[in-house]
Amino acid sequence: MKKDYYQKVAFLGVLLIILSGFQKYTDKKDNFTDVRFITESTVPLSEFDPNDLDVKQWQKLGFSEKQVAAIFHYKELIGGKFISKTQLKKCYAIKAEKFEELSPYILLPENTQKTGIYTPKNPVEKTLNLSGKFNPDHISADRWIQMGFTEKQAEAILKYKKYLGGSFVSKEKFKGCFIISEKKYHQLEPYLLLPDKDVTNSSNHTTKIQYHTFDPNILDMDGWQSLGFSQNQTKVIINYRDRNLKGSFKSLEDVQKCFVISAEKFEELKPYIKIALPSISTKQEKTDFSKIDLNVITFKQLLEFGLDERSAASLIGFRRKLGGFVNKQQILETYNIDKELAEKLISICPLNASEVQKYTLLDAPEEWLKNHPYFKYSADKIIFYRVSNPDEKKIWKFLKLKPEYETRMKLYLK
Repeated sequence: MKKDYYQKVAFLGVLLIILSGFQKYTDKKDNFTDVRFITESTVPLSEFDPNDLDVKQWQKLGFSEKQVAAIFHYKELIGGKFISKTQLKKCYAIKAEKFEELSPYILLPENTQKTGIYTPKNPVEKTLNLSGKFNPDHISADRWIQMGFTEKQAEAILKYKKYLGGSFVSKEKFKGCFIISEKKYHQLEPYLLLPDKDVTNSSNHTTKIQYHTFDPNILDMDGWQSLGFSQNQTKVIINYRDRNLKGSFKSLEDVQKCFVISAEKFEELKPYIKIALPSISTKQEKTDFSKIDLNVITFKQLLEFGLDERSAASLIGFRRKLGGFVNKQQILETYNIDKELAEKLISICPLNASEVQKYTLLDAPEEWLKNHPYFKYSADKIIFYRVSNPDEKKIWKFLKLKPEYETRMKLYLK
């Protein structure tokens, strides 16, 4: 009985100790009142248009350098502009929780099902500073900024012009610039010194073009474009003449067969086409190749020099893709070229590379990068890296190219 008694007393003692400890714990003051939770953003949130943010502004919203680079890359992929919250939400660099935090402040419609265009919430567009009529082809970035556009918007407008080939061509094409809103276009439209539509694509363009007698065998790029053909159409016509027809149109039917010359266009041109064929009785003068520039030598002249059709066509095609040769050794790189004859050719003919178009890695058009033989395999990387790292030295470092590849690319860079 004594043993049972002492066990009960011991149990009660342990119970009292536990209750005493619990009482002290519950009497303590809440120590969590001073804890502060820090949001990812480093600036107070306010309404913003994600299309206007630069790299630093995205970082201030709490995104890392890599996330910002991914956002800009995604923006390029969708056409250079976010048009709805739904579209922005799909960017993998923006987590769902972060998007929910930013969503109330984003000046974009929820989706594009109703309007199909960018219509920001509570839009506030400044009235543009327009003093008189002007041709947008001749406007610099500083002048666009003076009108009321931001620096980034001015750069985008100039980049769009370069994409079109260096000219806006028409009001219709100018309106297609994604950075110019409907409201701003309506402000600008009365002041634009541009035709309403591209006359080269218009059904009534005959009233705009003054035709004249011409020989299709001696027309260059500018000559064909003056007749109303686009730059791409002109390249096809010249390629058709120099390669398929071995350097010259022999008849009107040869001109008519070129697929980029429509039946209607051919009928317009037909009265003015005069093909001067060499007389059989007269001996054709030989070409003085010491005076023929390798950047303008024709398919026919290459055949005269002694190259076969395959070699001549390869040389002309390679030169066109490069935009012109910069040094003579490039000719020896031509696929299918007769090396022995090519070496003889470059020892005789001069080379003028002053007209070859060159860019920097930062301003090279995307289409040019993707089509140029020396750049096309690195084009996507260049386009991606220059968005977040606008420094050529860093871009070269990121590309990690073999020295010989880098040397070739620099031939076409400023």
